[in-house]
Amino acid sequence: MTHRPKRRLVERVLAKRGRSQHACAFTLAEVLISLAIAAMIFAGVITAYVQSSYRAEWTGYSLAAQSLAVQQLEQARAADWDINTSPEKNEITNVPTITSAILDLPVTGTNVVWATNYTTITSIPITNTIGASVYMVRVDTAWPFLWRGLKRYYTNTVADFFAPD
Repeated sequence: MTHRPKRRLVERVLAKRGRSQHACAFTLAEVLISLAIAAMIFAGVITAYVQSSYRAEWTGYSLAAQSLAVQQLEQARAADWDINTSPEKNEITNVPTITSAILDLPVTGTNVVWATNYTTITSIPITNTIGASVYMVRVDTAWPFLWRGLKRYYTNTVADFFAPD
């Protein structure tokens, strides 16, 4: 048997040190170092979990704000064109320039999040035979997000070009 000589060697080494075979254990320093390593690993895992939950929440807010901006852009698309004026001055009417709305987020009670849409309509004259104008409609949606105790504001922007029918 190959295990016997090795076992006898270990017993002789332990006997020289004054220890029995059953007295082998970790030292206090080894235990403290292993606990410190385990604590650092758990702290890293918890930090990563908290950070990912903040990022997921921010992504939900951003997606809701983008949806609100697109909704305002579609309202501009469906707006009336005032073609009773001269053809060079076709204008989009009944589109509010500043609106506020609640972000479409899961809420409980009164913890709703308000966002503000800023709509800018710019006329882009095109020189052609019919004299039609093209409009650029830009919607900026500003929304707040609470990050580490500070309220920070972010903006989502959507733009599109429209022309009268």
